Amino acid sequence: QVQLVESGGGLVQAGGSLTLSCAASGRTVSSTVMGWFRQAPGKEREFVAGINRSGEIRYILASETGRFTISRDNAKNTMTLQMNSLKPEDAAVYYCAARKGIDAPSAKISFDYWGQGTQVLVSS
Repeated sequence: QVQLVESGGGLVQAGGSLTLSCAASGRTVSSTVMGWFRQAPGKEREFVAGINRSGEIRYILASETGRFTISRDNAKNTMTLQMNSLKPEDAAVYYCAARKGIDAPSAKISFDYWGQGTQVLVSS
């Protein structure tokens, strides 16, 4: 079992930055692929970024490439999403997720564990 807790959300002006963190606990955290999803009101949940177990393979949603960076620290059982040059359309609830299985940060494989989410608001 893996427990996930997000932090770092909040209100930021357009063009600003936020760093989201996900604290993971559980016996097999380092063996999980992790990722960030977001869901804006009235929209479907979207896979934003993913990272494999070692942190060497990373995926960023094409529209966010160059603005978002994902990383993990297995020694600290944490994962981070650095978001720069934020836009109003980035506003959403951001969820941390983890799964076992194939060691590739793909959203095509279902995630098993989810955090409660952290709200990101971006003012124009």
